[in-house]
Amino acid sequence: MEGGYFFVRAGTGTAGPFLNLSTMTLHRLNTRLEAMKPSATLAMTAKALEKKRAGHPVIGLSAGEPDFDTPVEIADAAVAAIRAGHTHYTNNLGTPELRAAISRTLRETCGLAYAPEEIICSNGAKQSVAQAISALCGPGDEVIIPAPYWVSYPEMVRFAGAEPVIVPTGVDSEYLLDAEQLEQAITPATRMLILCSPSNPTGGVYSRRQMEALVRVLRNYPDVLVLSDEIYERIVYDAEHISVGAFEGMWDRTITVNGFSKAYAMTGWRLGYMAAPGWMVKAASKLQSQFTSAPSSISQMAGVAALEMGPEPIDRMVAAFRERRDVLYDALSSIPGMKCPLPQGAFYLFPDISTWLGARTPSGHVIESSEALCVYLLDEHDVALVPGSAFGLESGIRISYAASMDDIKEAARRLKVAFSSLETS
Repeated sequence: MEGGYFFVRAGTGTAGPFLNLSTMTLHRLNTRLEAMKPSATLAMTAKALEKKRAGHPVIGLSAGEPDFDTPVEIADAAVAAIRAGHTHYTNNLGTPELRAAISRTLRETCGLAYAPEEIICSNGAKQSVAQAISALCGPGDEVIIPAPYWVSYPEMVRFAGAEPVIVPTGVDSEYLLDAEQLEQAITPATRMLILCSPSNPTGGVYSRRQMEALVRVLRNYPDVLVLSDEIYERIVYDAEHISVGAFEGMWDRTITVNGFSKAYAMTGWRLGYMAAPGWMVKAASKLQSQFTSAPSSISQMAGVAALEMGPEPIDRMVAAFRERRDVLYDALSSIPGMKCPLPQGAFYLFPDISTWLGARTPSGHVIESSEALCVYLLDEHDVALVPGSAFGLESGIRISYAASMDDIKEAARRLKVAFSSLETS
C-alpha cells in the first residue's frame, strides 16, 4: 500500500508495484452490449461449418442466404463501375442515381411515394433497421414485436434503451399478428410496431385484409410508428405483397426498409435502404454519418443495375425457391405430429415441433427445448437448423430452403428419419 492506494500485480491478485486498481475496469463493457444475445443463426451456421470441416456430411439449412450467384447484369455493372473510377466516397444518403431508382421502384411495385431525399442507403437492410430503431426509440419507449421474429429486432430495441413487447402468435394463425392482439399490446408507452412481411422466420405474408385490420387499429393511435421490414418483398408465391405505408394515413408514420440481399442474391454486397418522411431520414443520416458513412460506391452502382434490369433473373430464383418449398413442405407434412403452415413468401419453413418437446432420443437424451432438438438433428443426423427460441417461440424451428434441390431432398429424408427415431410419451 502506497499513499493510501493498493497496487495489484497483473494475473496474481497479490500486492505489487506494477498495476493499480484502475486496470480492474479494463474489460468493462457497455452494459447494453453485455446484455445483448449473439445471433443464433450465425452461431448455428458456424457450428455446422465447423462440423463439415471435420469431415461430416452436414447439410446447412440454417443460413438465410440465397445459394444463387448475383445475376450477371449486376456483376457486370459493378466491374464497369470500378473501371470507370466510381471508387470514391458518395453522398452520405447514397448516390442520387440509386435513390432515384429506388424511388421509382417503390412507386411502381409498392405504391409508395418517396422522393429521393426521403431515402437513405445503408450497408445492408440490417443497418437501416438498426438506425431507424436507434434514431426513433429510447428509454421509456415500448416497441411491439410479433413472435416469431427476426433475431435482431429485440436486441436492437434493447440497445437503443427501449423495451421490446413480444406478442406471441401461433401455428394456427400462420404466425401472423391479428388486430385484437395489436390492440391489447398498445399502451401509452408504445412508440413503434415492427412488421416483417414476407416474414423471417416463417415465410408468412399478410394479406390485404389482414393488413387493413391492423391499420384500422393503428389509426386510433396516431403517435405509434411502424417499421415495415420488406426485405423479402420480391420473393412471394401465391400471395400479394402489401406495403403498410401505402394505406391512407400511414405514410407519414411508416419507415419502409428494404434492400438487395435476398431478391437479387447480393448478400455480400451489403446494400439496403430506408424510406421514410424527411425528418426521420435526417435523423438516420446523422447516425450513419458518424458510424459508417454511405455504403460502397461500387455496390451502389450495382444496385442501380439491379433495379433497372428485367424481372427474369428474379423470376427464375423465385421459381426455384417455390419448387424447393413444395418438396420440403410435402416431406414435413408426411411426418405424423408435424404442423407447418405453407409459406407464401421468403425461403423459410417454421414447423411447430411441440409434439417432440419432452421426447427421448435413441441415445436416451431428453429433448427439452427447440435448441436441444436442433443439437440432436445436427449431431445425430447432420442437418443444421435454427431453434425457435432464437426467434422468440420455443415451439418451432426455422428451416431455410435457400439450398440446392439435392440438399433439400437429402435433408428431407434425414429429417423424416430423425423425427421418427424420437420416442414420444
